[in-house]
Formats: sequence, C-alpha cells, structure tokens
Amino acid sequence: MVNVDKEGKVLRSSMTWLDQRLSDNVYQPGIGLRIAFKTIGISETLQKMERKGHCNWIRQNEPDIWKNTYKYLQISGFLNYRLTKNFRDSVASQIGHIPFHYKKQKWVDSKEIFEISSKIYPIEKEKLPDLIHPGEKIGTITEEANKLTGISVGIPVIACGSDKGCETLGMGVVGHKKVSLSFGTTATVQTTVDKYLEPIRFFPAYPSVIPEKWNPEIEIYRGFWMINWFKKEFALKEVQEAKNKNIPVEEVLNKLLHKSPPGAMGLIVQPYWSPGLGEKNAKGAMIGFGYVHKKEHIYRAVIEGLAYALLDGMKKLEKRGDFKFEKIAVSGGASQSDEICQIVADVFNMTLVRGRTHETSGLGAAIITAYGISAFTSLNDAVKNMVTYADIFTPKQGNTEIYKALFNEVYLKIYKNLKPLYKKIREITNYPEM
Repeated sequence: MVNVDKEGKVLRSSMTWLDQRLSDNVYQPGIGLRIAFKTIGISETLQKMERKGHCNWIRQNEPDIWKNTYKYLQISGFLNYRLTKNFRDSVASQIGHIPFHYKKQKWVDSKEIFEISSKIYPIEKEKLPDLIHPGEKIGTITEEANKLTGISVGIPVIACGSDKGCETLGMGVVGHKKVSLSFGTTATVQTTVDKYLEPIRFFPAYPSVIPEKWNPEIEIYRGFWMINWFKKEFALKEVQEAKNKNIPVEEVLNKLLHKSPPGAMGLIVQPYWSPGLGEKNAKGAMIGFGYVHKKEHIYRAVIEGLAYALLDGMKKLEKRGDFKFEKIAVSGGASQSDEICQIVADVFNMTLVRGRTHETSGLGAAIITAYGISAFTSLNDAVKNMVTYADIFTPKQGNTEIYKALFNEVYLKIYKNLKPLYKKIREITNYPEM
C-alpha cells in the first residue's frame, strides 16, 4: 500500500505484505457481535487481521502521515495515477487489509453491521480510489508519463487485476472445470466461479479479472520458495556446478529428482514452513528418515510435499464448491521444470497442461487489455486466441498408486497427529506468531 498526498507525492516508504510490524487491537465489537464471533470461532482471527493491517499501524504510530494522506492505494492504483493522473484502480486488484466487500466487489458501507472489514480497517472512504471493472479504461497516458516512460501520449490504460488473478486467466481457467496451480514463491490453487464461494470458511474469494466472477484460492505461503531454502541449506555443490556451467541451478537440481524414486524412500514433507490460515501453530514436518536417505531424497520429498499440499487444497476447493476438476493448468517459475510438472501430474493423477510461457500473469493482463481496447469481440474470444498450451503431462500409473497411498494414509494424518506437539513447541520456545 502507498500513502500519497493530493498531488500524488509519496508520504512514506511502503510497508510490503511481508512486513512484520503489528498494530494494537482497538476495535471493540458490541456484546452481540462478541458473542457471535466467539460462537463461530473467529474472534482471534479477527484480532490477528486487525493487528496485521498496515493502515492501523500507520494511524497509531505515524498519525501525521495518516492525517496528510489523501489516498491510500495499492501499488496498482499508485502506478495508475502516475500514468494517468486519475486515482482509479481495478476491482480485481483489491486484495489486502482494506475495507473491501469481496462478495459485492465494492468498498464496504460502514453501516453494514455484519461486514466488519470497515471496523478493523477503518480507512476513511474518501482516502480510497474510485473502483472500475477489469477491462474498463482508467485513463490515458499523460505528457508527464510520456516523458518518464516513452509511452505515447493518449495511449489508453486498462484496468486489469492481481498477479494470481491474471495468471489464472493467462492459463485459460475461465470456469471450474479447470484448476490453476501457481508454482511461485507462494504456491496457490485457484479457479474461476460464477457465484461467490469462500475457499475456506470466512476467507474471501478474490474478485476475478473476468468481470463479475471470483477466484477462490488456497495458498501454501512458502510454496516453491522452499527450492531456494533447499539451495541455500543443502545444495552448495549444485550451486557451484551450475555456476561453472553457466546454467540455472534448478537444472542441476532436476538431476536429483532422477536419483530418488517416487515416494522418496518413505521420506515425507508437510510444507508448513509458514502456517496457513486457521493453522497458527503449524510447523513444517519432515518424517520417515532412515540411513538410506540422501540429499536427493530430501529434495524429492520437498517437491512431493508441495504437490501433496496443493492436492489437499484442490480437494478442499472441490468440496466447498461441490464440483470436480477435470484438468490442471500450471504456471510460475518452477513450472519450467519437466520433472516437477511430472511429479505433480502423478500426485494429482490428472492431466497437466503447461503454457507456452510460464509468465502467465503478464499474459493474463495482456488478454484483459486486448479485450478492453476491443481487439476481440469478447473476453472468451481473447482467451481462445491468446492462450496456448505447449506441453501436456499425463500421470504414470505406477507412480500414482504410490502417491495416492502416501497422501491418504500418511500425509493427511500428519497435521492432526502433530498439532498438539506444534502447540507445545510454540508454548515452550515462545516461537513468534506469524
């Protein structure tokens, strides 16, 4: 989020979503709401959400900055202003600790008693930008923006959406027959639905870049960041080899996946290096060690663990939506690995398609922009003409049987059985809240 004055001048350095500073809890619901929140078990979650709201931290610790803030903008809204001089942003970019009504896809009316985001994020409505739908024109390139960027004056600027939302569109996931997997720093499972659907109870579905649709999503917060973790902690030899050969280290790591059989000789990872929503005590787990295990087994177990976590997320989406996915579409940096894509296809026991580009967030933005400037008669027409699948991975039967057994009989039971121990670890060591 960016605090700017009336001329669009930035008032302070931005706090990114990974910033660990927490505000104080000041919101005090009435007795009726307190009872309701406690009954449905979200009191603690709401307090945590309020503490993580950067707007609240700024209000409490830098009141002069907040007083002088004319607009409180997403990065997208800030860039839109720099390009067009208009304080406008896309409905599909409003993801964060802000008073946004995800179901109605508009700013919350503070008079709505049970819509409490305006209470825990009490941002004055006049400090928020005007919202427009994806595909609509935000404005045009100004002379000042032309001098800074070289983009011609008068070029239209079209509203798009969030990175993951554009990524999902860029993989051609326009309905709930197909699921989009993002192999990025944060790994996600996402689809597109016509009706509002909370992926986890009380957790919103984000607005899709397809107007009046939603993208329910389940996240693995550290996701394929774990490849970097593995590189740093275990793979000095592979890093040096890649440097000597002038190739990406991931190409060398792929060789490790060929040295270990499916199931990593019984080594299993649950990738909760950062806890998910509703799992505050969760920690990462790596179980099943024996004398046979080497570096390659650890790496394969990490990749398989991420695949298990994504499969678990997909099944939760299917259950919440009462539908069945037929195909997987993948994107993100780690999707460039044939080996990782094949492991995921085997774990899911589903056909997996990979786009011609792994940078499908940019492609999705291009699709909605092409539609917005009427290069195509419809958004579906734009998707048909611009989305291209380059590779198809089909599950290998012998591998799928191993993974099905490990997922159902081991992986799904890990958290339930270790949860009491995770809680004790936190209590004994005073492990910080994430």
